[in-house]
Amino acid sequence: MTGSKPDESQQNGVTPQFWAGKRVLLTGHTGFKGSWLSIWLAKMGAEIFGYALAPEHPEDMFAALDLPALLPQLRHRIGDVRDLGALTELVREARPEIIIHMAAQPLVRRSYRLPIETFAVNAMGTAHVLEAARTFDGVSAIVIVTTDKVYENLGHDLAYGEGDRLGGHDPYSASKAMAEMVTSAYRRSFFSTGVPGGLPATATARAGNVIGGGDWSEDRLIPDAMRAWRKGGELILRNPHANRPWQHVIDPLRGYLMLAQALVKDGPRYAQAWNFGPEMRAVYEVQEVITRLADVMRARGLDAQWRVEAQPGQPHEAMLLQLDCRKAREELQWRSMLDLDAALSHTAAWYHAQISGASAQALCELTLQQIEN
Repeated sequence: MTGSKPDESQQNGVTPQFWAGKRVLLTGHTGFKGSWLSIWLAKMGAEIFGYALAPEHPEDMFAALDLPALLPQLRHRIGDVRDLGALTELVREARPEIIIHMAAQPLVRRSYRLPIETFAVNAMGTAHVLEAARTFDGVSAIVIVTTDKVYENLGHDLAYGEGDRLGGHDPYSASKAMAEMVTSAYRRSFFSTGVPGGLPATATARAGNVIGGGDWSEDRLIPDAMRAWRKGGELILRNPHANRPWQHVIDPLRGYLMLAQALVKDGPRYAQAWNFGPEMRAVYEVQEVITRLADVMRARGLDAQWRVEAQPGQPHEAMLLQLDCRKAREELQWRSMLDLDAALSHTAAWYHAQISGASAQALCELTLQQIEN
């Protein structure tokens, strides 16, 4: 995909001309959200330096679309955020103006199996990104992407705001809370207005459960469903009554881009933590989400069947989680644009196209169409 001339108007808060020509270091660019963001940044004319592990599955968006071949603006490098030396070398080579850190071990259930790896990637990996950024004085803004699960989940029906206590029952949640604390320490020790040369302006972004085409990660609801249904199988729900703040991938990515723009414009004001999630009324049970998705996929000709099956001895997962996103709405003028039905429709259209054998170019065009719509 070649970069066309950016639209000079805002796209729901994202300003394409701001990103045109910007040098952006994007960690985790081979992942689900990273692939979507790479395409969006390339469309706006940014120069992207990607740093991540190789994608895990051949169906993953990054691999299926062969993004390094499709996006001439993307400089793709395989690397591990646990390697401080390699990260530092890349920062000095790329000379980024903006860093968006998305590389992570992102799966709760995997974190029970691989706790040490999870802490090393999510906590120390974040420290390495921030330390590498300290070696180059041209970085203006850093957005550290964490998760809604950084909060100490008390099991109540109140939404968590940015000032609430951090915690984490499982290694994934705890490691992401640690990434928040690492970021706060670097911001106050090295990047604050009270420190000589107090750039870059550094913020964290906490998003809810994200869905969209191109995600084939293990132990996630939509990818698990698609793996089963494309083979004519049946999806097994292990936790049908868990409530989550579901949102399409475009919505939090728009928040990250708007936050980066704000950090460059007025770092001292925006260098803090931000929630990006759907309206609190848009929290749905897993069973409700899969019922609606199955209806959409059946309308597209896929035999989408599912059932609930008790699976004793499963690791702990929170039953309820809600985000209070008033700060992002009031101070960034960001809000979630897609309700659940629209998010599921977009998601189903993307997976259906991929399962039906659409070309990489067609899938890229569909991605851009969904962003632009």
